[in-house]
Amino acid sequence: QVQLVESGGGSVQAGGSLRLSCAASGRSVSRYNMGWFRQAPGKEREFAAVISWSSGRTFYADSLKGRFTISRDNAETTVYLQMNSLKPEDTAVYYCAAGPAMTPDRYQYPYWGQGTQVTVSS
Repeated sequence: QVQLVESGGGSVQAGGSLRLSCAASGRSVSRYNMGWFRQAPGKEREFAAVISWSSGRTFYADSLKGRFTISRDNAETTVYLQMNSLKPEDTAVYYCAAGPAMTPDRYQYPYWGQGTQVTVSS
């Protein structure tokens, strides 16, 4: 079982930055790949980025490359999502997830956090 707790959400003006954190705990957490997803009101949950605990290899949604950066701190078993040049359309609930594969498919992630709200105003 893996437990995930997100933090770092909030309100920011367009052009600003936020860093989200996801604290992971539980058995064999380091075996999983850690992803970030987001869900805007009335929309499907969509993939943002994923990172491998072991290799540090990353994969991003094309639309977010260059603005979002995923990273991990192995010692703290924490994953981060640095979000820069934020836009109003980035407003969503952001979720951390753990799964066995590096994939944008949300159905391949069995473990999820509770989410953290990010609001970007124009």
